[in-house]
Amino acid sequence: MLSSYLKGKIQFKEQVDSWEDSIKQAALPLLEAGNINPQYIDDMINNVNENGPYIVIVPGFALPHAKNEGGVIKTGISMLKLEQPVKYPEEKEVSILMVLAAEDSEGHLDLISDLSSLLVDDDIMEQFLNASSEEEVIKLIDQAE
Repeated sequence: MLSSYLKGKIQFKEQVDSWEDSIKQAALPLLEAGNINPQYIDDMINNVNENGPYIVIVPGFALPHAKNEGGVIKTGISMLKLEQPVKYPEEKEVSILMVLAAEDSEGHLDLISDLSSLLVDDDIMEQFLNASSEEEVIKLIDQAE
């Protein structure tokens, strides 16, 4: 299920200028595909400013998301993998961001549940960190599901 959302929405970049920029970059495929509008990107950044770096759910991995207050048009997921980690508040380094945009809270919880089963597996996380193509990422997710 996750891989179908991610197809065509995975980016690889050397680095970004700031954690805010990492969220903007990671969300760009969803914005371009019409899944979200710019308000959702602002909502995700505001969440971190208000609540701290709670979106860094395991070392190196952030899951930017926000409540849908008109910013999500259609459920979707996008991913950004950085060669150079970006520092979030509290000095938390992040190399992989997976933006979660869900139309409703039930869809939100289903996607988080699917994702968390991947992230608790150290072997899968290691492979994620070493992946260098969309095909590799999709294959990893398909094998894990």
